[in-house]
Amino acid sequence: MSVANPQTGSDSAQAGSTSTAATLAAPQIPITELDIDVIRRLQDERRKAQQLQVKLLSTGPKPYGVGAGDVLQIVVWDHPEIAAAVGATQSQSSTRPADPYAGFVVDQAGNLTYPYAGTMHVAGLRVEDVQRRLAAALAQYFVNPQVTVRMASYRAHQVYVDGEVRTPGAVSVNDVPMSLYEAISRAGGFTESADQSDLLLVRNGVSHRVDLTQMVASGISPSRLYLQSGDLLRVVARDENDVYVMGEVTKPLSAIPRRTGRITLADALAQAGSVNSSTADASQMFVIRGSLSGTPEVFHLDGRSPVSMLVAKEFDLQPKDVVYVDGNGLVRFNRVLTLLIPAINAGLTAGLVAK
Repeated sequence: MSVANPQTGSDSAQAGSTSTAATLAAPQIPITELDIDVIRRLQDERRKAQQLQVKLLSTGPKPYGVGAGDVLQIVVWDHPEIAAAVGATQSQSSTRPADPYAGFVVDQAGNLTYPYAGTMHVAGLRVEDVQRRLAAALAQYFVNPQVTVRMASYRAHQVYVDGEVRTPGAVSVNDVPMSLYEAISRAGGFTESADQSDLLLVRNGVSHRVDLTQMVASGISPSRLYLQSGDLLRVVARDENDVYVMGEVTKPLSAIPRRTGRITLADALAQAGSVNSSTADASQMFVIRGSLSGTPEVFHLDGRSPVSMLVAKEFDLQPKDVVYVDGNGLVRFNRVLTLLIPAINAGLTAGLVAK
């Protein structure tokens, strides 16, 4: 690893210059030479970070707890007079999607009111617990009541899926634990522009980045990640994670990752039409990372050797990386002349006018 030192020339000759002072204050940025060992180290670091993230988010599925807004269907066998309290059975095909099935709605305080049993607090209980409590309450009025309780409409718990899915919106959580794959599937699946390596999961006010591609490549099943009520899952678009290719390339542009979210240095150069053979210095290819953060990094690749292209093919770029291909010596000299000649011509013209 080398260090790019921006200090050029003697300090004493330019001590009074403002631009020199700014240059001397510029930080020294480390430059890492890209090779196979560096590639492996970066891949291992990324894999370990993803495993820690999965471990942090992996929680055992919890049984569904009744909540405010849920609708319970309650049947007390051999007592049709109680069933009449529910009213006529509604046909789901004749109601709006947001309308619940016929049944007993748990109020906003988490209470359930039922004939003879009165009002009982059921929020957080499982359906079988509600059934036992209801049977015990009805036993004061009926002999050995046979009670059946089931969920008619799940409305208390939801997760929110946003971004590059076909049907974004709220997804109701039911008695089947909702995994990451289940949530995306119920939201219609990924769109064509989705970046499957960048899923943003917001839980309890904390954002977590989930790399679905890296998880599968590491042998980790996304079904291990279970969503919780109130979670927000956002699928980021690929064009939000582009990288910039500049310098002596055929077509400078912002390169877009593949659907898997992966884009290598070779991919970015290929999208830019490769390097310009007449003006580029293949030995001076750079990747600038974290330019807006406090710890920027610069990676250098000498692209003159065919082996270097194997390194470029395995070097994964990160969102907003900058790929820069420097020009050769003649190109730089021509640019200096282009800047100097107008100034020289202006000086000569001013001299002739003065005479």
